[in-house]
Amino acid sequence: MNIPSELKYTKDHEWVKIEGDVATVGITDFAQGELGDIVYVEVETVDESLDAEEVFGTVEAVKTVSDLYLPLSGEIVEFNEALEDEPEKVNTDPYGEGWMIKLKLSDASQVEGLLSAEDYKALISG
Repeated sequence: MNIPSELKYTKDHEWVKIEGDVATVGITDFAQGELGDIVYVEVETVDESLDAEEVFGTVEAVKTVSDLYLPLSGEIVEFNEALEDEPEKVNTDPYGEGWMIKLKLSDASQVEGLLSAEDYKALISG
């Protein structure tokens, strides 16, 4: 299983890449594997400011629909529009072309509360 060490993670199986005051967010390799073939990603919260753990969108797989939870508070500034035509990128490249949103952080100190790669691995190994 792929768990890049340079990323941060949530208990809800999102990954976070911090670059300055912007975070790129997607779902983990583990999450996409559990969901199966992803057929649709919906994010209607672009340009909205949300608090950490609020729902920012949904991901639809063949068998289920799952909410996507914001890992950190901030304003959603971008949605990966490539996912509108190719949602399967989440399955094939969850940490690259399958990213979902970019978030302008409102409280960078919240990053401290995210899981490290080691902590996330322990969580899913359970």
